[in-house]
Formats: sequence, structure tokens, C-alpha cells
Amino acid sequence: MWIALCQINQTVGDYPANLGRLRRGIERARDAGADLVLAPELAISGYPPMDLLDRPSFLRDQQAALEELAREVRDIAMVAGAFVPAPGGRRLKLANAAVVMERGRIVRAQHKTLLPTYDVFDESRYFEPAAEREIWEFGGRRIGLTVCEDIWSGAFWGDERPYEVDPVQELVERGAELILTISASPWDQGKIELRERMIGDAARRHGVPFVFVNLVGGNDELVFDGSSCVVDARGRVFRRLESFAEDFALVDPFEDRADEAPPAPGDVELLERALVTGVRDYLHKLGMSRGVVGLSGGIDSSVTADVAARALGPENVLGVLMPGPYSSEHSVTDARALAENLGIEWRSVPIESIYKAYIEQFAGLFGERESYGLTQENIQARIRGAVLMAVSNQEGRIVLATGNKSELSVGYTTLYGDLVGGLAVIGDVLKRDVYRLARHSNRHGARIPAGAIDKPPSAELAPDQVDSDSLPPYDVLDAILEQAIENGLPGDEIAPPPGADAESVRWVLNQIDRNEYKRRQAPTVLRVSRKAFGTGRRLPIVHRSGWGV
Repeated sequence: MWIALCQINQTVGDYPANLGRLRRGIERARDAGADLVLAPELAISGYPPMDLLDRPSFLRDQQAALEELAREVRDIAMVAGAFVPAPGGRRLKLANAAVVMERGRIVRAQHKTLLPTYDVFDESRYFEPAAEREIWEFGGRRIGLTVCEDIWSGAFWGDERPYEVDPVQELVERGAELILTISASPWDQGKIELRERMIGDAARRHGVPFVFVNLVGGNDELVFDGSSCVVDARGRVFRRLESFAEDFALVDPFEDRADEAPPAPGDVELLERALVTGVRDYLHKLGMSRGVVGLSGGIDSSVTADVAARALGPENVLGVLMPGPYSSEHSVTDARALAENLGIEWRSVPIESIYKAYIEQFAGLFGERESYGLTQENIQARIRGAVLMAVSNQEGRIVLATGNKSELSVGYTTLYGDLVGGLAVIGDVLKRDVYRLARHSNRHGARIPAGAIDKPPSAELAPDQVDSDSLPPYDVLDAILEQAIENGLPGDEIAPPPGADAESVRWVLNQIDRNEYKRRQAPTVLRVSRKAFGTGRRLPIVHRSGWGV
């Protein structure tokens, strides 16, 4: 049985373009001699549609697109993701389904059983779960159809198995010889390895091959990696499609092969690809092409500009240098060198005169003082934010915010200053990984100047200021943040890293909670970790619960 895997990049609600990609996949599969075409979860509407599913027009448009596609599937079969009416006929009650099309019509739809409601997922809000799982007989084989989360509940998880039902086991017990999975599984660091180990374990336990096709591309803050794969009955990945790119493959899952797929790219390579994909698709799917980045000469703005140049093309990225009264000469030099290395346009807008005008007004507002402390520090960031937004308004560019996850976690960022923007490119990247990205970027030659990587991090809002004046060392901070945010540990289970103690942990945890209000007003953050700031982390701004320390 020859199966064509169509790993495609769909846009939510863009039915003409989405159908176009599916049609091209069908044509390519037909030309290659495939028996069956496999496309991702909700491939017709795009994923995630969220509350668009409450719009009757959105439902009508998808149904029309699905029927149009089915009419074109005649001399080949297709399984693609779509939402369909759930049993019972209740208005706006839907099922997330793997829809089978043959001979110009829809012949069956296997509804998704397991509806995730954790992190960024809220599928029970929209969909009804499958009441049963049935075998599909095709090409002389008995096939089990699953949708994304349906394969995430096997014995692989041991005592931490997340669901009581295991759709894969049930299908195999009913005689399935092959499991086909359509998916929209967003990427985070370590996801590909985990996913393949889980699928491999299920294939090995049940003695059946798996064909897994995943969505690729960015939709809002989510980034889908593709990395579709075919796993033989011994649990070996013998074919993997490209990560973070549209791809196509023709496979026979029952073929006895001795070779295995080469390893997936390394973590930092995948992280770079994820950010590039997220930036590119966020702008392009909004119908925009140009970005602007405030260049400080520091590591964060350098990595953000580098990602933007890779995603949009250097000709579509503007770097704005905004030296102030405390900017060091080497920061200005490094910012210019970065722009030249990347091949992006740069402009310089000194802010000292604007800053002095503010200080003069502060005297009348607050009274004469030698220093206004944090107020005069933050006004510099706000001036820079206003300049960037002026460029955005005047030239139709999206401001790409440069704050990293370590800073956002503890509020080391300025509202209406460095928090302005349409997209927080590295807002889910800890400082340690920002440095890894910078070094990786220079793998084929200098893009990010050594000075930006080597110098102590500083906001340069006061004389001789460095980040360590206000924060623990970043290696200490990141180790605590990883345990608290990404691993979800309570305070009394967080191990203080070398150089820290229990009081350091308490300070960090307190800062995380105190600064929730800032993060609510931050730009959309590209999600690249298990727990990002955004829709997947929902906390009240006002609470007194603590962390259990």
C-alpha cells in the first residue's frame, strides 16, 4: 500500500489557499502512484480555529470546501482533517475528525476521542469526543484512524498515563494492521524526540506500523514542526519528513526495511528554525512583510534581528539604533556591525534631547531632584518604544520585541517601552538559550558580533549599569525558572542551583507572580517551550496563593 504524506502549511480560515495545497498534494500523489493521500488534522480549516467555530459562516465555508475536495478525490483515496457535525444534531456541536474520501464522496469520518484541555489546548470547548473507534478496511488492510492526541495515551506513560482510554490499543484489539494518525502537534524543545519515542513504543508493543502526518508552519503563537514520520512494526523510524518546511513523501509502511531515518537536527538548530518559521508566518499570514527591531548592541536585540532577517529577508528588516545618555560606544559599534553583518537597513535616532526634555518636565511634576531613579530609567525605554511605534505607523512595519523569557518572568522589562510590539520573538527563550542561538548563528561566519555575546548584559539606563545589579546571575535565574515554570514544581521542591539559596528561590517566585500584569500587556509570544507565557499559562493577576515556600 502506497501512502502519500502531505505535510502542509495551512492558514486558519483561508479555504481557497488551503484547498489549493491539498489539491497539489493529491496531484503529486496521483502522479507518484499513491493509493492514499494523508493530510494533517483540521487541514481544511487550519488549526487552531478557536472561537471561529462559533461562527455559522465559518462552519458553512468549511463544509463547502470539504464537499468540493471530496468531489475531486476519485481515482485515489484521501484522509484529511476536518470538523464535522457531532451526533445528536445540536447546533454548533462538532467533532474533530479524520475524514475519508473515496470515489468522489465522503465515505466515513473517525471522530477524535481524546480532546486535550491542557496548556494551549481547549478542545472540549468546541468538540464532542468519539463514542467509538471503528476499523476502516481499505486496500485489503484493516486500518485504525487516529487524530493527534489519540496516540498520546499508551503504556509508554506508565503510571502517568494521561487518559483511561487508549484508542490505539482498542483499534489493534479490533484487528488494525496499521495506524494512520493525522496531527496538529505544536513544537517545543524536545518534542520531536518525545513524540517519536512514544510512537515507536506503541508500534513495538502492538506490532503494527504507524504513519504520522503533522501540520507545519506558524499560526499565532503556535509553531508546528511537521517532522511527519513512518514507524515500522519494530518501532523504528524509517522515514521522517523535513522539520519546519512543507514536505511530501511516498511510503509503503509494510515494506521490510533495514535502514532507519537519520537523527533529527540538534535542539538549537530546531529552535532557530522554529523562531524563523514563527516570525515568517506571523507576518506573512497577516499580509505583512516588513519588521523593525530596536538595536541596542546587546545579545537579545542581536538574536531577534538575526531571526527576523532569516525569516523575512534582510531587505525587509530595519534596525533602529537609539543611543541615549548612558549608551556605551561599544554598544553603538556592535549594533552597527550587526546590521552590516546581516545586511539589514539601519538608522540612528539619538534620544538624549528627548530624554532631557522629559527630565525638565519631571522637575515641575515631581519637584527638583538629583535623580528620579527608576522613573528616569524607564522613560528612556518608553522613548525608544515610542520611536519604534512611530516607524511602525509610518512605514507599515511590525515591531519585533526583543525581551527574553528570563526578563519577562521577573518583570525586568518596561511597560510601553521594550514591551511594545506586535510579536515577542524570543519571549519564550531563556537567556542561556539566547546565547546558544547567537553562537549557532555564527556557525558559518560572523553574523552576531563577538562584543554582543561577550559583554555583560546591560539595559544601559543608568551609569555603569549591568543586569546583575538587579537580578541573580542568569545561570542561577534560568535554573530556577525552568523548575518553576516549565517543570511546574512547587517552591519547596525547587532545588536552589549553585550560587543560590532558598531565599533566592523565594525572590524569583515572588517576582514571577508580581509581574503577571506586565505579561498580560506584552506582545504575542512565540511558543517554543513546554510552558510559554500566553494562552497556555492562565493565572489571575491578583491572587495570594504563593508557591508553597
